[in-house]
Amino acid sequence: MSIHTPSRRILRREHIFLVVNFSMRLPDPLLLGAIYGLSELYLVVTRRSRAQAVSHDRRSIILLWTVIAVSLWLGIQMIWLFPSTTVPYPRGFYFFGFILFLGGLALRWYSIGYLGRYFTVDVSISAEHKLIDSGPYRHIRHPTYTGAVLAFVGLAFCFGNWLTLLFLTVPIIGAFLWRIRIEERALLEALGEKYHAYMRRTKRLIPWVY
Repeated sequence: MSIHTPSRRILRREHIFLVVNFSMRLPDPLLLGAIYGLSELYLVVTRRSRAQAVSHDRRSIILLWTVIAVSLWLGIQMIWLFPSTTVPYPRGFYFFGFILFLGGLALRWYSIGYLGRYFTVDVSISAEHKLIDSGPYRHIRHPTYTGAVLAFVGLAFCFGNWLTLLFLTVPIIGAFLWRIRIEERALLEALGEKYHAYMRRTKRLIPWVY
């Protein structure tokens, strides 16, 4: 008499179903990722710099999205390949991550709206460029990036895997920090001492911390 055990592929499918879809009435993390991606695609279509603006992007937008795409792909693979690294309380992690994701997305879009026509997806400086230092820009210089980082950290928590959390945070945060340096260099060149003074009294991403 032979005993048949489930194949590894079936076990992996069951595992990802349990980790990703444990809450019937809450969105799948993959759907959250798709929502974020579509919102960014909308910005790419509607918020490119105008022809007369001077580009300082240095292809950072391409690098940023390459890092995001690769990190997402690798992070999802970790769920399949290393089910043993599932977090101990996936439901709690999901709810925490879901709140972070929504909060990050809300902060990003509020900050984009507040910046108005001065927001572009590529780093560029126009002749009428001016410093915005009120609202969400009062204490931090890059609230749109803070919102994006919060959204990705929240998404990582929703997947409920330690390795996925690692792959969806470290490379993406690193890519955002590199882009911030490019952006601040361009703004310093364009706005001079006014922006330098703004840098001295504010933080980059986290109020009063960093």
